[in-house]
Amino acid sequence: MFRPVPLNLPPFPAKIIKKADQYLIFDELRKKHLLLTPEEWVRQHWVHYLHKEKGYPMSLMKIEGGLLLNSLQKRSDLVIYNREGERILLAEFKAPTVKITENTFRQISNYNTIYKIPLLLVSNGLEHHYCSIDFNHEKFTFLTELPTFPHEQ
Repeated sequence: MFRPVPLNLPPFPAKIIKKADQYLIFDELRKKHLLLTPEEWVRQHWVHYLHKEKGYPMSLMKIEGGLLLNSLQKRSDLVIYNREGERILLAEFKAPTVKITENTFRQISNYNTIYKIPLLLVSNGLEHHYCSIDFNHEKFTFLTELPTFPHEQ
């Protein structure tokens, strides 16, 4: 059973309940309780941080959107749109015990071959990486901080 651990993100008033032998956390985006896994703990922290600290509207966030990659059905952890309906941020979350490796970046890069989103976020809740993609010049730049909403593209 997962016990929530402190993350390298501001705490938020998580709504956690126990049902049978499982802990559930309320997801404000999907408006339902979900199994509290280590990855979900990280995702919920990020949703609240992006909304409260960086100004990204919850109404423009989509969790676990489906995509087809090399004929395989995959799910992105979080996609954020701008007010024009364009995807502007793609996030990949891992459990705090999972190291962020080249494979993690490969996973989000593979997803982004489909999406073509200019801002990437990879985090295990303890370690965070941000990357800006310039598709016109086929370049990427690691950022020291995540831009606030709306950010210039």
